[in-house]
Amino acid sequence: MSATATRRLAFATSAELPSIQPDDAELARRLEQRGVTPVSCVWNDPAIDWASFDAVLIRTIWDYYKHHADFIAWLDRLDRLGVATFNDSRVLRWNSDKRYLLELAAQAVATIPTRLAAAGELPHVLASMPGQQVVIKPSISGGAWHTLRGRVGDAAFADEVARLPCGIDFLVQPFVPEIVSAGEWSLLYFGGEFSHAVIKRPAAGDYRVQSEFGGSVEAVQPDAAILAAAAAALAAVDTRNHGELAYARVDGVVSAGRLLIMELELIEPFLFLAGQAHAAERLAQHLAQRLNLPPAAAQRH
Repeated sequence: MSATATRRLAFATSAELPSIQPDDAELARRLEQRGVTPVSCVWNDPAIDWASFDAVLIRTIWDYYKHHADFIAWLDRLDRLGVATFNDSRVLRWNSDKRYLLELAAQAVATIPTRLAAAGELPHVLASMPGQQVVIKPSISGGAWHTLRGRVGDAAFADEVARLPCGIDFLVQPFVPEIVSAGEWSLLYFGGEFSHAVIKRPAAGDYRVQSEFGGSVEAVQPDAAILAAAAAALAAVDTRNHGELAYARVDGVVSAGRLLIMELELIEPFLFLAGQAHAAERLAQHLAQRLNLPPAAAQRH
């Protein structure tokens, strides 16, 4: 293979965010320096010739949970075409349903206690949690979609629960007040190595940390205990033999002195690369290596 070898890497996006987003721009630039051509492709666009790419990097497919059956079928198609995905399609399927939290808990990973219930079973599950502040969210979801917070026994909350859509499963979790008082941690890993971390805080009077709800973000340095908890969660994923994770975001909240895992974002996490040139460099280098680019191409600037 010559030093001028190149690869075409599809950046999988969505119709609402079809272009490579600002937070990924530095990553795209550094990939180009390594002989990788990033091409923005809407994941469910039937006109895309996926076989023309060396691999697909999952980025802003932030609507996949609304079209989950189509998402799984798309992964199946990429597998049949022999087109690699980052992360591996096996871990993408597994991570697309948050019931994986129950599996992590069974492996002694510290998680927020989670119960799984169909919509029709929610009143029965909530009846066993009288007076508790709880959060209810679909097991396949994102961006606080169909997510409720309230106190069990409150009539208005019961009415909201009754209006949740049928035909899907929900997670029921106790509300952890430290999400509001201290914020939610996000720890980023590239190629299995810790890169950087942020704390996301909700706007005053809210509990949702997403930017569309007014949440804020601050770069922070985790201590050894937080890093150990995140590493334990990722080690549990390793036991499933889903292949090496090109990227991972571990989301959690510190309660009673320990990090409780809220989610493992292994599909399309926001990577908080803005102002983190070293992180974009690390991920670009890892992806270039995974694409089997020779050292000369990987070092070209």
